Amino acid sequence: MNIQWYPGHMAKAKRLLSAQLGKVDLVVELCDARLPLSSRNPALDELIRHKRRVLLLCKADLAEPAKTQQWLAYFKRMGLEAMAYDKSPQKTKQAKQLIELAAKDVLERNQRRGIQKTLRAMVVGVPNVGKSTFINRLYGGSIAKTGDRPGVTKSNQWVKVSPYLEVLDTPGMLWPKLNDQRAATRLAYIGTIKDAVYDVYELCANLLEDLMDVMPAQTQTRYKIKDPSVRGYALLDEVCRGRGFLLRGAELDYDRCCSVVLDEFREGKVGKLTLEEAPKPVREEKPDGSETV
Repeated sequence: MNIQWYPGHMAKAKRLLSAQLGKVDLVVELCDARLPLSSRNPALDELIRHKRRVLLLCKADLAEPAKTQQWLAYFKRMGLEAMAYDKSPQKTKQAKQLIELAAKDVLERNQRRGIQKTLRAMVVGVPNVGKSTFINRLYGGSIAKTGDRPGVTKSNQWVKVSPYLEVLDTPGMLWPKLNDQRAATRLAYIGTIKDAVYDVYELCANLLEDLMDVMPAQTQTRYKIKDPSVRGYALLDEVCRGRGFLLRGAELDYDRCCSVVLDEFREGKVGKLTLEEAPKPVREEKPDGSETV
């Protein structure tokens, strides 16, 4: 399927982010643990390259724990401080500690100068990845606007989460051209891209194909798919018949089928899964014949 996306508020989000970078001590980047690669905006690397950064793999409770560990090891090899994050109080506490540790050099430098300055962190990521929810967890209440659709946060918002830590909620930002259509499709799965810009039937069929590849037994059981060999739009037929999504005259209700399948995936009801594999370590042979990673 072909998905193109870069509305005006995305360009505005980029301008807002760039304008605030000089005011922050570090950047907290959020991605989706189910799509640790596709849910990271490559444009951020250039924008925040001079800032200290930590990476949170959000919704880790919906991803496969073993694969999440592989991704954390990969990011560590890339020189990124990263942790798996969910909405639990324990993980929120750990995330706050990670932010404070990452900014330790800044705090110590200020202390040596006799400066009592509040640490400022910017929270960035693609739309609907959970930035506002994360900030609300840090704050301990509802202060940042949240929603189950992309584009809820329209402007920058500073939130003081402790006497010494202030975080900036920023609008989600996608990159100008979604050249990797596989990645774009996966972003649509998790609700990063609005449903209105693509064919929902095709998206749902693609998602069902991915689910049948990654977790065939669970998917077949959940959606009562009788023929596991079918692919494409035929999967929609199977789900409609299996789950009883029917209109008058036994006509298949594709709208209800797609709504249920997408909602259940986004809410984590289909089970823990990760749709992307972490790159394997590259082994290089030294002159003495030994290997290094």
